[in-house]
Amino acid sequence: MAASGAGSPGRLVQYVVVRSDLVHKLSWPLGAVITQACHAATAAIHLHYGDQDTQRYLSELDSMHKVVLGAPDEAALSGLSESLTQAGVSHKLWIEQPENIPTCLALKPYPKETVQPLMRKFKLFK
Repeated sequence: MAASGAGSPGRLVQYVVVRSDLVHKLSWPLGAVITQACHAATAAIHLHYGDQDTQRYLSELDSMHKVVLGAPDEAALSGLSESLTQAGVSHKLWIEQPENIPTCLALKPYPKETVQPLMRKFKLFK
């Protein structure tokens, strides 16, 4: 997905979407869920390391911006992953092994205005 507009690129953000039911309904420890988000964010950066936006994001090490959102359940997370794939948005759906459970996903860094409309239905993770 190309960055919008010419001239100065927008602020880069990495969106991470975590299943909130893991904590609130399935009683996963909060630390385990945070670990899932870290895995997904790291994997997305690794998979898209050569990407221009990823390199710019990493070069601004002390001002990285992440937004962590909550998906209510596995179906919502999987649906988001499918929508992102159809829209050409690069991301990593993290599937915890050996349980084979989709737990979260992370986008590669994008200009915020490029991907924010796709993320609007998800609220900040609580």
